[in-house]
Amino acid sequence: MIDRQDITALVLAGGKSRRMGGKDKGLLPFADETLIGHVVKAILPQVGSVLISANRNLEEYQRLGFPVIADPLDDFQGPLAGFLAGLEEMRTEYLLTLPCDGPFVVANLAQRLAAGLTAADAEIAVAQDGQRLQPVYALLHRGVVSDLRQALEQGERKIDRWYPRNRWVTVDFSDVPAQFSNINTPEDYASAGRG
Repeated sequence: MIDRQDITALVLAGGKSRRMGGKDKGLLPFADETLIGHVVKAILPQVGSVLISANRNLEEYQRLGFPVIADPLDDFQGPLAGFLAGLEEMRTEYLLTLPCDGPFVVANLAQRLAAGLTAADAEIAVAQDGQRLQPVYALLHRGVVSDLRQALEQGERKIDRWYPRNRWVTVDFSDVPAQFSNINTPEDYASAGRG
């Protein structure tokens, strides 16, 4: 079994937040802190270390006390660019990815992804909600870094097209659909009781 100390969590906060009117979602007030602070607090007991992927407001993210890394590619190239930054920066065998705008984090997210990865002898385990893939909730082995770098150099930006280039498995989270509720719009934020 994969020990939690062998996992680094990468909290993705590097997007443009277009649907939120450009507001940096991770820094929105939520549950007496920021949205990203809430997510970090939830994932911290499940992993050995945390990285934050951000491309703006870096000083504000650094106040959380964890390393903040920017994408190695310019112009907000998407989550795969954040994945690459995390894989290159981490000091563990595995990288757990999750977004800053998903405030509900189950207490065994890392453990379940790790169990699925190990059982399938895979390099990547990706959450599935019973209906669709949830591609930014994933556990990646450090060995995929060179293929990801190559894919990005070839212009690939779609996570679900990159995963099949590796040994990957989906992990069923249909019993906890709230895990994948996220805040994308002002309406989402208001309905979460924070807008």
